[in-house]
Amino acid sequence: MNFVILGCGRVGSRLAVLLDKMGHNVAIIDRTSDAFKRLPTTFKGRAVIGIGIDEDVLKSAGIEQADVFAAVTNGDNTNIMASQVAKELFQVPRVIARIYDPIREGTYHALGLDTICPTTLITNQIINDVLSGDMLPGSNKVANR
Repeated sequence: MNFVILGCGRVGSRLAVLLDKMGHNVAIIDRTSDAFKRLPTTFKGRAVIGIGIDEDVLKSAGIEQADVFAAVTNGDNTNIMASQVAKELFQVPRVIARIYDPIREGTYHALGLDTICPTTLITNQIINDVLSGDMLPGSNKVANR
């Protein structure tokens, strides 16, 4: 599969490396060349310097052949804008945006965007790890501690 990833931070670089090791074609975009220092010398994908909402930058990353676009920068607005460009302008079949604000998650879903919200994931994981099944929110049982 062909992947284009926006953001070469911890998540983006890890995702790119894992997909590359699995044999997928990967291009990763970031605003600064320093971000690509996170990629090992064995990375066979493309590293593209630029802004992820710029059509020319996206094209140089191979967006026109992409099966998946993942926007994983630290900025919700950047991720949403880039995801909309990938989905609407380039008709990428699968578009995923990382967002931090769970309140806006419903709005993005209404726009037809798939999102991953670390805030929601981590909160749910902590609740599931700490509370037993019969003590989840909405339960009438009280914890014996």
